[in-house]
Amino acid sequence: MNKMTVLRKLMEMGDAFTVMEARNKLGIDGKLLNYYLRELTKEGFLRRLTRGIYAVTPNPSQPPATDEFLLASLIVKPSAIAYWSALNYYGLTEQIPGIAFVQTPRKRGYPREMSIGGQRFKVITVRPHKFFGLDTIKVGRRNISITDPEKTLIDCLDKPQYCGGIIEVMKALRNGSFDRETILEYAEEMRNTAVLKRLGFLSERLGLGLEREIKIHEKSLRSFPLLDPTMPSKGRFDRKWGLRVNVPEDYWGELE
Repeated sequence: MNKMTVLRKLMEMGDAFTVMEARNKLGIDGKLLNYYLRELTKEGFLRRLTRGIYAVTPNPSQPPATDEFLLASLIVKPSAIAYWSALNYYGLTEQIPGIAFVQTPRKRGYPREMSIGGQRFKVITVRPHKFFGLDTIKVGRRNISITDPEKTLIDCLDKPQYCGGIIEVMKALRNGSFDRETILEYAEEMRNTAVLKRLGFLSERLGLGLEREIKIHEKSLRSFPLLDPTMPSKGRFDRKWGLRVNVPEDYWGELE
């Protein structure tokens, strides 16, 4: 194969690829692959973004434009776009996060935050039983995993600090379209009573009626997790839901 044939085959994989993917695609040994990667990089058709990941540009005079979701899926495996990034993707928040939020069940020493190719990523590791509720979206020629709308809402109730605080979850619950049975099922599947408490409290305040389906063991009501972990540990104790409502009284005015 000549270099242009190699480049064409690499471009068939999309805007970026891993070295392992390139080796499987081309069916050549590592030494020859390294030669092609080195030469195509010199000529400007490839750019090494980080160890083992390259971006493709058909025009050497222009820098590669790599979608942040695609890059996240190559950096962290297995993974899914989640939290604030997923909220934004589904139009459930007006806020545009300046960082891509990536969820993974695998502890492989990923840094919590990284910057690659001019883009920033935050990696959140969860226990394997919390890694579910995934959809697939198309980014160029690639299939990318993303948490579905119901799982996105539940993840944000689990870790509000990764979506801009509980106010963003409340806005999403009020304005978003979600399946009631699915969101209740997911809330139970998380095995985190704080998720059920926050969902019940917010549902009651919004008049969604989900709170009628939420059952919390009486013993669990003796602990008081914060309604919003992004805010100071103060405020009234809500004994019905076992929550410390640590937001100011005018907090809810942001929903008007």
